Parts: sequence; C-alpha cells; structure tokens
Amino acid sequence: MLTSKVQAAQSALQSLPLKMPEGFKSKVVVPRIPKLVTREDKAKRLSPSVYAYEMSQTTEERLANTHEIHPPHILELLDMSETTHQKFSALDMDQPFFQPYPSEIVFQNYMPSETYEVPLVLRNNDKIPRLVKVAEEDSIYFKVVSPVDVCNKVAPGMACTFTVLFTPDENKDYIHRLICVTEREKFEVPIRAIGARAILDFPDHIHFPLCPVKCSSQKTLLVRNIGNAEANFQLSTQSPFTVEPPIGTLGVGESMQVTVDFLPTITGDHSQQLLLHYHTGEDVYISLYGASTDVSVRLDKNSVLMEKTYITMANQRTVTILNRSDTIVHYQWKSFATEEEEEQHKLRFHSELQQEEEDEMEQFLIECNADPTLRDRLSLLSRSFQQRRKHLHQDCLAFSDQHIIMEPKEGDIWPNRTAEISIIFKPKEAKLYQHTVYCDVTGREARLPLRIKGEGIGPKLQFNFHQLDMGSIFIGSKHSYEVLVSNKGLIDAPYRLVPPSTAMGLCFSFNPTEGMVPPGASHALEVCFSSDKLGTFSEEFHFTVVGNPQPLSLTFRLSEHVDLLA
Repeated sequence: MLTSKVQAAQSALQSLPLKMPEGFKSKVVVPRIPKLVTREDKAKRLSPSVYAYEMSQTTEERLANTHEIHPPHILELLDMSETTHQKFSALDMDQPFFQPYPSEIVFQNYMPSETYEVPLVLRNNDKIPRLVKVAEEDSIYFKVVSPVDVCNKVAPGMACTFTVLFTPDENKDYIHRLICVTEREKFEVPIRAIGARAILDFPDHIHFPLCPVKCSSQKTLLVRNIGNAEANFQLSTQSPFTVEPPIGTLGVGESMQVTVDFLPTITGDHSQQLLLHYHTGEDVYISLYGASTDVSVRLDKNSVLMEKTYITMANQRTVTILNRSDTIVHYQWKSFATEEEEEQHKLRFHSELQQEEEDEMEQFLIECNADPTLRDRLSLLSRSFQQRRKHLHQDCLAFSDQHIIMEPKEGDIWPNRTAEISIIFKPKEAKLYQHTVYCDVTGREARLPLRIKGEGIGPKLQFNFHQLDMGSIFIGSKHSYEVLVSNKGLIDAPYRLVPPSTAMGLCFSFNPTEGMVPPGASHALEVCFSSDKLGTFSEEFHFTVVGNPQPLSLTFRLSEHVDLLA
C-alpha cells in the first residue's frame, strides 16, 4: 500500500533526533538533517538524464530524495497579543516559528481515483512551545488530516505532522496550497501534482570531434519519447551550433531524427547549451561542445606584379591555392579582410539607401500634391527600394572589379590538390592599379591576402617637334606648317585638339582637329596662322589622347611681328 510507505517516512521524520530501531526497513529514505537553503540559488538546469530520473520517480521516491528545505513564504504577520502570552521570540520577524518539510509537496506518477498521501512535518524553530494549525482551502482533490494533539503546543525542536491526501480524477497537473497559521504569522506551503509527462531521451552531452574552422560538422540523433504523454517541444541553441527541426511533436514510444550542426567561424573551443523546452513548461539543457582549428591551406604567393599592359588589351598571371589538408575546402575571393568590415559596409550602404528613400518619398509626395493621379505609383517606388534592400542583404560581397578579374571567383579544392586562379588585368586608363583581394577559404580563420599591382599603358603618340619658332612674320600674312603625329605604341591612338581660348590661339587653325592613328603609322596635321596684331607670343596647344591622363602639347613661338606699312 502507498499509505504504508508514507507512514514509514512519517515515523522516520518524527524520530529524527533518535536512533532508528534495529531491523526497521523502509523504502522511503528521509535525510536526518535536511539542508536549509535560506537563499534561492540560480535556477537549476536539468540535464536530460536528471529530468528523466525526476519524472520517473514515484511520490515516495521524490520525498525520499528531497534533501533541501527552504524558508516558507510568509503571507501575513499577526498580532501576538491576541494569540499568545509569549510575545517575545528569539527568531527574527522574517523567520517563521515553524519550518515545513517538505517545502513543496509534490505528487507524481499517480493513477486516477487512487488516494495518495504525503506527510507535512512542521518543526518548531523557537525556544519556547508554540501552537500551529493548517487551514485547508476548499478542494475536492486535496485533504489535510491533522494529528490528534493538534491543539497542543509543540515543544522547541519538536515536530507536528499533518497528512496531505490527494485523490486525482485524471492524470493531469494540479496545483494547490496549504495555509499554516502560527501565533505570529501565516505562511504557505505549495502543493504541486505532476501529471503525465513526455520524456525525450537526449544525451546529456554532445561532443563534436576536432574539425577545420568554417567547415560544417553535424551529428544526427535518434530521439525517442520514453514518457507517458505526447511531446510538443521546441529546440534552440546559439552560434556556432544550429539544430533541426526547431519544433516538433512526438507520440509516446515514437522516435525521430534530430540533427545538430557545428559551424565554427573562429578557431578554439566552443560550448553552448541546447535548450529543450516542453509544452508543459519544463526546460532541459543538453551540453554542446566542439573544437576547431586551422588546416594547411595557403597561396603560393602573397603578391602578383602584372606586366605593363596597354589599355583595351589584357594580360594574365596565375596564382595557386594549395590544399595540403585531408578535407575538401571551398574558396571565394572577397573585397574585405574580415566579416566585420563587410557588415560595416552593408550598414553604411543601408543607411545611405534609407536616406535616399526618404528624399525620394518626400519629393514624390510634393509631386502628388500637384498631380493626385501619381499616387498609384507610390507602391512601385516602395517596392523598388524593398528589392534593393533585399539584394543588399543577400549580397555576399564577392570581389568584383572591371580592371582586375579573378577566374574562377569561387570553387572547391579536393584534399591534397591545388587550384589555379587566373588573374586578368584589363586597364582602362594609363595609370597604376593596386588592389588587395582576400581569399576566404574554409579551414582558415583569417582570409588570405593577395596584393595585385599593375600599370596601364596608354597610346604612345608623339609630334615630330614639341616647339616651333616661327621667326619674323608680317602682319596679315598667312603661313602654314606641317606637323607629323606618330603612334609609337601597339594600340590605336585616338586624339583630339582642345579648342584654344586665347586671342592668339584663335589665330591658328588645325586640319584635322581630331583623328585616330593606327600603331606604327603617322598623320600629318596642317597648321595655318594669320594675325593682324603686333607683338611676340608663345602659344601652347593641347591634344587629348583617349586613355592617357596627360594631354600632348605643341608650342608655337613668334619672335617678331613686322608691319609692312612701317
């Protein structure tokens, strides 16, 4: 009988200061001196094995394994002048006269219509005899049986035992409380009946073997519901771990697969908790641990110097990625050295995009006030910015440049193999190009930098002279000169005269004013001059050459103008 087991526990509690009689056996083992915990510690985190053990215990086993007691919650202080002549006590006001054991009465693993009982022991903590009684709140499921000597005072250090009876009508949760009344205060003892529970047999610890950084490792668990109720649960954890599925339902005796992924982004040890939350309110914690390290993946060179390359033409060099590890690695060329820099770039771009949207919306509303028919286009404007934000969020910020091209931009390298990357240099201007690109490769925490330097060469045009001294010229006379412009380079050289803006510059005419000189060829320019003004001058003319930042210059000097009438 259940009652006989609890009565044995009750008698054991009442005789705590005494020696147990020889030959006495009880299935309920009660601690002789329960530990009084005066302050609630951090919420205890249950592991799957502890949770399964606690949920599988009977009410008697739960009581026998209760080794801690807590000061009860005082509901109300009473006027001692109305209840006793002993108004003074050695106990502080926040300490009740009686300490209950157990601090919370728990029933579990019960059957409907059966009666279960648990003793409630109230021990006098004061140094003088005190009265105590238990006020029973109305309940059809819980009853309190008082001891025969309930009206007598309890001696210091002695206990008074009440019996709590519980008769459920179904296997579900119940809550109740008992109000204990002493000569100075009222305090409560909570009662909790735990109904049917789901129990998923997760392991307490999940350890991942050492893996390369940025490489995914996973473990698949076969989880069974060994409880007596359907499990509706949620699973969650934190980076670098993920779990699938995040929610689930599992019937009694059924099983399912749960996959835990480990994807570290930095080297070292990683530990987190996998939270298993049951729909009945219990939280269970599974310990996750994994370690990651760098593997032998590197570039065969850290810098590349491209040969000087004419604009509109291309040059190529190669760099090799060496995978000396035992795992497949994935690489991708990036513009930024770290993920933090990428996030800062996205935030800055997002802020600019938001400001642009606000400005355009403000301008659009002004236009709508003038023309109300435009309001239908508001959704189109809003949708366009939504698409741009979505694109920004999904952008992986791979390296992209019109002058330096990496081919392929990403790929996989098998263990102990290499990958050759082509660097294509296509300059658009005659200038120096310098870029640092970063190879983001699984197995390496830091991105591998590659410095690329190249120089673009423009068309090589030159005149057969840079300066011409025109000597003495009569006013009003016309003079013509021939200037040869030659292409000494390997690409076409389009040129164009910059129109002069000075008074003397307007006295010159060029034919043709623009053209294109093929490689190795020459063009003749006819330069005509006529002026009716006296004086000397030095006039410099400029020709722009497509692809060259600096123009070509040609200077004409006049040492003397001669007046025919003089």
